[in-house]
Amino acid sequence: MTPGSEVQGQILISPKAIATIAAQSALESYGVVGMTSDNIFDELAIQLDLDPHHGVEVKQIGDTIQINLFIVIEYGTRISSVAKSVANTVRYHVENAIGMPVSAVNVHVQDLRVSNTD
Repeated sequence: MTPGSEVQGQILISPKAIATIAAQSALESYGVVGMTSDNIFDELAIQLDLDPHHGVEVKQIGDTIQINLFIVIEYGTRISSVAKSVANTVRYHVENAIGMPVSAVNVHVQDLRVSNTD
């Protein structure tokens, strides 16, 4: 802190805002064709609500963030490579956007989807 400057307040970032960043980053990753929920009841509610950050759980543990992603991957892609890429991309974008370390990004591949070959 420089002389003469005072702390004016604090910045609070909601888990929903972090989840939105994580969801957008995951969806823009190669091989990811969608997001889903970890259970069928949440998925039905989400389909009705069109929630922009569904498929993402954010937990703040002390000064770090833990993120769980529930994704659908394109059939025919290497699942482990896509999952690692998604984890790295989400970690980078979240840390870059909020300036807070992400302790873990857990990627749960819930389904595979075959794209139309037409």
